Amino acid sequence: MSGNTLDQASGSGGTPVIGPGGTIGILGGGQLGRMMALAGSNMGYRFVTLDPTPDAPCGQVAEQIVARYDDQTAARGLAQRSDVITYEFENVDAKVAALLEETSLVPQGSRLLYTTQHRLREKRAVEAAGVKVAPYEEISSEQELRSAVERLGLPAVLKTATGGYDGKGQWVLRSAEDIAPAYEELSRAGTELVLEQFVPFVKELSVIAARSPRGEVSTFPVAENIHQDNILHISIVPARIEDDVKRRAEELAARIAEGMEAAGLLAVEMFLTADGELFVNELAPRPHNSGHYTMEACTTSQFEQHIRAICNLPLGRAELLTPVVMVNVLGEHLEAVRTAMANGQWLSIEGEQPVVVPKVHLYGKSGAAPKRKMGHINLLCHEVEDGLQWIEQTKIWRNEHK
Repeated sequence: MSGNTLDQASGSGGTPVIGPGGTIGILGGGQLGRMMALAGSNMGYRFVTLDPTPDAPCGQVAEQIVARYDDQTAARGLAQRSDVITYEFENVDAKVAALLEETSLVPQGSRLLYTTQHRLREKRAVEAAGVKVAPYEEISSEQELRSAVERLGLPAVLKTATGGYDGKGQWVLRSAEDIAPAYEELSRAGTELVLEQFVPFVKELSVIAARSPRGEVSTFPVAENIHQDNILHISIVPARIEDDVKRRAEELAARIAEGMEAAGLLAVEMFLTADGELFVNELAPRPHNSGHYTMEACTTSQFEQHIRAICNLPLGRAELLTPVVMVNVLGEHLEAVRTAMANGQWLSIEGEQPVVVPKVHLYGKSGAAPKRKMGHINLLCHEVEDGLQWIEQTKIWRNEHK
């Protein structure tokens, strides 16, 4: 512990303020931890991360403990070096998080982690906050799945209760013939299954909410998200929806963050239907891919806001400064992006007011495998349609946003 715990935690329910100069421990060393450390370093914090992969993205900009996430000895070593501990993805071992809570400051706590890393517990928590989720049923046998399909109808989505991300651990059931193979494959995961009624949405939206231990809550502007192969492709801000929907989406996210007594960020993904209803799809108790646009387009980035929240500092303003389109750089895009950066074709500015200004963020990962997230680009623009046209004109993404 570095001893940078301040006393001025008035109104924070006894949770101390961790001031600049303190050390923040991160469970997980991926790109979210990397961007968290970069933002927090500007504020004067030091970082140490625990990740099993040597030279992990976060480990390139912070001290790294190379160990498995369930290594309790390594977790205690992380605690000894840290004034406050956070996590960058929700599949961290909840038992380790609970152990750390006993001896360290872990504002997010293991309870939120325990809830959000399990789809059934997460859905029940969202419902308890008075927010709609798609109708669902717990599944423990193929016969239960067949009965649930009869009640919920098709199409429907069968998902594993734990471990799913970027489309993994789920199967869209479109006909009765899908039931047996879907159950056979997903039941191998060794966890409960959940069947969700398919929501006929017109847009996918997300809101990043922040809450500090002192109870202050703030939300970022709504992002409109487009996925390809179940991986986020682009986020568009401001979202192309009515102002009333934006207001309700932000209020919904704030209500969930308050109801779950979250600390730090809580990303709330939701579906918008043709009649204007909002259904929560998933939660993530951390910075989120759909919040990367905040890095240049908002008065405070999601990463700085997360640092502020877990350190119990006053939250920053979360206002949009410019329209923005975020596009993900996957493994199959990386070489073309690097080439474009090297020859300067994106950096040349014609005229005094360029229509689109690209801000490139690469994560330092080794091995550019297809569909692997290697970076993202924030396109600052006068109108979001300009950013979408820029993506199309590069031909790197092969018109995937359509």
